[in-house]
Order: sequence, then structure tokens, then C-alpha cells
Amino acid sequence: MRVLLIVALLALAGCATAPKNTRNACAIFEQRDGLFNNWERAARKASREYGVPVPILMATIYTESGFRPYARPPRTKLFGFIPWKRQSTAYGFSQALDGTWSRYKRETGHLMARRTNFADAIDFVGWYHSNSHEKNGIALNDAYNLYLAYYSGDAGYARGSWRGNAQLRKAAQRAASIASAYASQLRSCS
Repeated sequence: MRVLLIVALLALAGCATAPKNTRNACAIFEQRDGLFNNWERAARKASREYGVPVPILMATIYTESGFRPYARPPRTKLFGFIPWKRQSTAYGFSQALDGTWSRYKRETGHLMARRTNFADAIDFVGWYHSNSHEKNGIALNDAYNLYLAYYSGDAGYARGSWRGNAQLRKAAQRAASIASAYASQLRSCS
């Protein structure tokens, strides 16, 4: 009994850290393929439900949090040195904002979903990209524009608020590039 408890605790402890090789989709899934935690199964389920390819879902999470479950934006500084408020309420794998996360839970019925749970977070990303497809006509396989809408919000994307933001366009290009690499990797791994 004690051995099972220790094994379970060790398995859960591994869930609280980012995978070692986040640039390789096969390695991520291999590292997170366990009894309590199967990221590949969760990613494929979200892809089937929302029609967004697995590499795009994974690239969004890579770009947002680097697969860190407790990621948050940095704190601002009061008087230049005192840690103060955070820039936003973004949190977890998906960096979902409080209000958007609440809307996701309400609309999907996933009332117990947590932003620190990979399966919940990747489902959120699929749901959000699907909404961007419906609201803004972005193709579900367009990683670049899906990321722009993810970061800007659907209304911000529609207004073109991202056009004047070179840093955001660079992040969207990075997301598209990693999605392409993940797609190639997933075709070759067993």
C-alpha cells in the first residue's frame, strides 16, 4: 500500500513541472504518458472535438506557458523595485484570463476544470480556437492567425489591434513555426 502511494505521489509530482524537451512533441507525449496523466490522449480528444490539429493546440500552449502549469505574467514594480500587481489574470498552461476561463467552464459544462490541468487547458485552447474560427473565419489549420486571435481576443483580432504590435506578430510566427515542427515530429514518432 505504501509503495503504491509513493508511486502515485511521484507521478503527480512530475505533473507540476514542464516536460524536459518542449521543442519535441514526441518527447513531450512520451514523458507525459502515465496512468494518471496522458497528454497525448487529451490533445487528440480536444482535436477531435474542436477540429483544431494537435500541433496547433500544443504550439499555443508552448508559446503561452512553455508547458508550465503554474505560469503567470510577471508582476509590475511599484517605485521600480517593490513587487506589485500582475499585468493580467492569465494563469496556467493556457494562460487563460479569469473571465474567459469562467466563460469556457459555463459554456462547456466543465465546471470543475482547472487551468493547471493539462487536459482542461488543451480543451480550452481547442474551444477558444474553434470560437475564433466561427467569429473571425480563421481556418482551423492557420496557426499564425489563430494565435493572433488567441492573444488579442476575438474582438481585438477583428479590429486588427495586432497589426501595430511587432512583438505579438513575432510570437504568432513562433507559434506557427513550432506547430509546423510538431506536425513533422508527430508524423514520425511511434
